[in-house]
Amino acid sequence: MARRFDISQGPKNSLSPQEAEELFAKVDNSGHANEGSAERQRERRKEVGHGVDVDPLSPDDPSGSNVGTIIQKAAIALVVAFIGAIIFIQVYVSHARATNTANLSSNVSVRSVADALDGGVEWAGGFTQFPSDFSVQEADETTRRIEVSVIDTTSPNALTCFSSAQIQATAFSVNSLLNPEIDTVIYHVNVRMNEDGEIQRSSLFGFFTPTGDIKPFITFVWTKVTTSDRQVRLTCTISGVDAELQDMLRDQILQHAPEVEEAVATPVREMPPGH
Repeated sequence: MARRFDISQGPKNSLSPQEAEELFAKVDNSGHANEGSAERQRERRKEVGHGVDVDPLSPDDPSGSNVGTIIQKAAIALVVAFIGAIIFIQVYVSHARATNTANLSSNVSVRSVADALDGGVEWAGGFTQFPSDFSVQEADETTRRIEVSVIDTTSPNALTCFSSAQIQATAFSVNSLLNPEIDTVIYHVNVRMNEDGEIQRSSLFGFFTPTGDIKPFITFVWTKVTTSDRQVRLTCTISGVDAELQDMLRDQILQHAPEVEEAVATPVREMPPGH
């Protein structure tokens, strides 16, 4: 027969409410019975309050922590800081670019031309940069001439180099020819070639530069002529393109446009009379 226990009363060794209060009054934060330390801690809590409000009966946050709110606020602050940093960088770069961009239309010297090649120039509502390896042979308002040379180490082939050089030469030359004291701008483009006659370019974001032989690639000569009726004419002449370079450019152009090669190879047939 099962034994029955009366659970209406606690065990005989349980403490009464008064005894429990007296016992815990002597326990400090470390859980040890230290009446003096417990008394000091109680007095301090009466003065400054609890560091964290703990409500074990709260169904929402029984530990009294607000970790979720803190994480949410931190995430919002991080996003706002990130967007703010992007805006700041854009404004700073735009300001720095405008400050460093040389205005060759008002001042032409070796220093101003070097600054233009180093910092870039405004062109067609945008910004045009030049190869980092350059030299200035002449920049004089007395002789009314500017002559510079650059080494393209970013283009992978002749077609890309030709396209980039044309844009760069146009931006630099037109910017310079806006100066009333400049009539001629010569823009030389050189490349580095390996032993197989292929164009070399920098690798690993420009950290490794090519070391091949420097070879003239193309030259753009821009001239300005003012007519008797005060009209200004700008003329561009391309020189320095040898037969090998012409063949290379032609092969790459036809490679990107096979339909052109087919059209060139197919003769035009004459239509019979009456058609």
